[in-house]
Amino acid sequence: MVTIILLLSCDFWTVKNVSGRLLVGLRWWNQVDEDGRSRWVFESRKVKMRNLEVLHLAQCTSTTGSKTDPQHEAAPTMLDKSRVFWLGLTVCPIFWVIFFFSTIFSLNIKWLAVVIMGLVLQWANLYGYVRCKVGGKSSLRKMAKTYISGQIFKQAMKKTEKT
Repeated sequence: MVTIILLLSCDFWTVKNVSGRLLVGLRWWNQVDEDGRSRWVFESRKVKMRNLEVLHLAQCTSTTGSKTDPQHEAAPTMLDKSRVFWLGLTVCPIFWVIFFFSTIFSLNIKWLAVVIMGLVLQWANLYGYVRCKVGGKSSLRKMAKTYISGQIFKQAMKKTEKT
């Protein structure tokens, strides 16, 4: 149990401090001010327009079959690394939820501490990186409401166009 919790802690630290910064350019941490208040800091690296043009150029030339130079071939690789990072960051908490319910239903309560620790650490990383991606100042609840209301509006407009 202790070994698993130590490995979970190492995974949390590596994803939080190394993988996120190198693969997607995002960082988050907690800072305590002089007056003792806790403040969360979310950072994201700005994407330059030139990099997007390089990425678009590399994708277009690779589909036509013409040769690209090594500088252009590196851009899709970074995009693939970003996708793997986000996929791993979202799939792992789902597995821990499955482990949680299987631990409860199989009555293996002695493993519940490990499962809860894994669940908390994975969700903390997911929450931190989502806040970095959408902006640390904006509320996730407000963003979700805006997205859902926009989708409902689009569906309503489609239905009115059909009639």
